[in-house]
Amino acid sequence: MKRYRLSTLFLALLLTLTACAVETVPDSSGASSADASQTEVQLPETVPFTLAFYPEFSLHPALAGSRANLTLAPLLYEGLFAVDASFQATSVLCQSYAVSEDKLSWTFTLRPGITFSDGTPLTGQTVADALNLARSPQGRYQERLAGVTAAVSSEEAPNQVTLTLLRPNGSLPLLLDIPIALGDGERPLGTGPYVLFGAGEEASLTARDGWWQSGSRELPVQSIPLHAVYKSDDLIYAFDTGEVSLVDVDLMATNAMGYGGNYQTWDYATTDFLYLGFNTQTGVFRAADARRAAGLAVDREAIASSVYANHAISTLLPVHPSGGLYQPGEAPLTYNPEALARQMEELRLENSQLVFLVNSENTAKASAARLIAYQLEAAGFLVDLRQLPFEDYTAALAVGEFDLYLGETVLTADFDLAPLLGSTGALNYGRWWAETADGLLWAMHAAAQEDKAAAARALFALLDEQAPIVPIAFKNGSVLTQWGRLSGLSPVRSNVFYQMENWSIK
Repeated sequence: MKRYRLSTLFLALLLTLTACAVETVPDSSGASSADASQTEVQLPETVPFTLAFYPEFSLHPALAGSRANLTLAPLLYEGLFAVDASFQATSVLCQSYAVSEDKLSWTFTLRPGITFSDGTPLTGQTVADALNLARSPQGRYQERLAGVTAAVSSEEAPNQVTLTLLRPNGSLPLLLDIPIALGDGERPLGTGPYVLFGAGEEASLTARDGWWQSGSRELPVQSIPLHAVYKSDDLIYAFDTGEVSLVDVDLMATNAMGYGGNYQTWDYATTDFLYLGFNTQTGVFRAADARRAAGLAVDREAIASSVYANHAISTLLPVHPSGGLYQPGEAPLTYNPEALARQMEELRLENSQLVFLVNSENTAKASAARLIAYQLEAAGFLVDLRQLPFEDYTAALAVGEFDLYLGETVLTADFDLAPLLGSTGALNYGRWWAETADGLLWAMHAAAQEDKAAAARALFALLDEQAPIVPIAFKNGSVLTQWGRLSGLSPVRSNVFYQMENWSIK
């Protein structure tokens, strides 16, 4: 019986991996193109650089729900800070800031002389209003700013805004790349390099006269037509035919849209974290040694390269490998079937029954779970892999009906791990607890930037010993562009136009 289950599982896995592996082919520039067998679309020479726009939906950066409209936000709006590819914050609208000793109060001083596109001055009050809207129940950033209790300005210091926090945060600027808009309308004004003109089929973005950064950053194009789309099929068709020059996508998302034509792919790092979680209260994984042994069955590189078609990067820690906090220990848990076999024998884990949960609605996650289940069964575990619709999956997690599960969550750019690993964390489904864990999580979150790496090392040493989760990978986002039309892209999370002055547009 065991041999039959293994062969069936392995055959299904190979079929899935084969289907995923042909999606893109990397080129020497770090970009990639669609499968060369696809028909090449010849673009008319007169087609300008054009972006998609849903005219029936909001453009407000804190309220919009359309991904295409949100893609436009960095062209119209700016934040207090920007976050680069290494997850470091750089000042934009903020000139300087001061932090209270307890890290609970941050006061940001704005750059002087900045205005919105109609000439309205940027003030501490307009920033406070924008941030309060962003953290409101209808705001897109409600969860990110859940630790902010107030954003206020005063008449005595009109060029300052003060944020008060529930708990200390030494890296608050990493959360403040939120675009600042004037008001709560569907087409609010911004301080960014472009201005929206027209509506519907006639909408376009035009380079703004008097933009405060115009002296140091030269825009590659002065006018950007907006191609109106009304449903996802319109967007796919417009990109495939070359009417839209660029789209921002998650190629590994549930129900991801399929694009054709001849295009290049520019991946960028995100905080979308894939991991293996354990039930630490009941069953075989109550013991840390058993959790560590199971971690040896996770082939991170195969999952990132084959299952996620290189649209993910493997990780040994719950922080992104591109960031400064990434410091694996001397003997991290890596894929090692031989060591797993030895551990199974030493710990007498053979024939242990495991219930393994995964969301069935995402093809990549289901394939990754099948690969892990195959390795666990090959070592001697008896795995009941339950591929469940999302609602059933989360319900089973909530009541602890599992031994292990494949999880995914989007972390904040400061890599706050308390929701995932804290004793009261909403995502701590395995109910892991260790005596020093909450203190170490608090210390890492509160540490000033210069002290954060040391605080992270102390936490990671505990995680290596206890293995409450097994980090697997961080997903990438992807920018698709018509083949040969653009070069010099360096997209980052939340801003695909990052350092746009370095672009070349044909």
